[in-house]
Amino acid sequence: MTDHDDAAAVRPLTLAWVSRHLEVGERIVRTDVLYGGITAEMRRLTIGTREGGTRDLVLRTFVDPFYVERAEDWLSREADALTLLAGTGVPAPGLVAVDPTAAHCEYPSLLMTHLAGRPVLDDAGVETRVPLLARQLVAIHALRPAERPQKYVTLTTADTVVVPKGAHAAAWAAAIDVIRKPAPPYEGRFLHRDFQPGNVLFDVPPSSPAGARITGVVDWAATSWGPADLDVAHCSTNLALLHGPGWGQRFAEAYEEAGGVLAGAASERLYWRVRDALACSEEVQLVARSWREAGRTELTARVVEERLDAYVTALMDALG
Repeated sequence: MTDHDDAAAVRPLTLAWVSRHLEVGERIVRTDVLYGGITAEMRRLTIGTREGGTRDLVLRTFVDPFYVERAEDWLSREADALTLLAGTGVPAPGLVAVDPTAAHCEYPSLLMTHLAGRPVLDDAGVETRVPLLARQLVAIHALRPAERPQKYVTLTTADTVVVPKGAHAAAWAAAIDVIRKPAPPYEGRFLHRDFQPGNVLFDVPPSSPAGARITGVVDWAATSWGPADLDVAHCSTNLALLHGPGWGQRFAEAYEEAGGVLAGAASERLYWRVRDALACSEEVQLVARSWREAGRTELTARVVEERLDAYVTALMDALG
């Protein structure tokens, strides 16, 4: 979703920095706020070309003090990932410029090319999009970079989980016990680390939703090396909260149908899915707000909490 208003204005130092990375004779003719993200401000910049046409770029800027502290790492990782992905067949933005320490801009920033398409979060057509998401994630996990990104990080602990009000107490207690155990062994893969419907762009023909295709994967700031199960778990959690608990399990099945390989033991697969679901418990307010801003106005924090409870309960029931 975009909106053209005063909030779209680019700050002066950042404007000068962007301008230095344009072609001779080009200028910014319009800026639009892109809504739906959580950690950074996103703007689409319409660039007027020398020939009289236009092209679009995207500017990511970290302004919240909480996230500015992490911006150097995130933007450096994203810049490295976009450089790596160029020419791989994975549809990702092209890197134009990055200022991870705000040496030139008011705040840490990254400038990249704009991809066609949009995130699709609606329930309609989800049965068509899930196999597409799964195939795309298999392709990402198949990448073998010459230099591996840093090892994955999980911040959630058994002590930081936020159990929703009215949740199935026994299921949550059992789930929390699962993540008290050491992480199971795994074969490392190149991870997006935030692969979920909000970070995948689709072209969906209005007359034929079944003809949907992926046009891009964005937000590579958490690129990591780790188990494929972790990326699958993250997308599964998001699908369960967006569309209902059953879609979490369906995504894992679609990933394997597309040729992806998950942990061999059911207990190991459960570990990663539970870990990601419990991590989401700490971010329900932020996640629900971003989805409402993107148009899913019925997804209040309470609705998302109830779906998370149902998903965690279903995961633990499957174990039993």
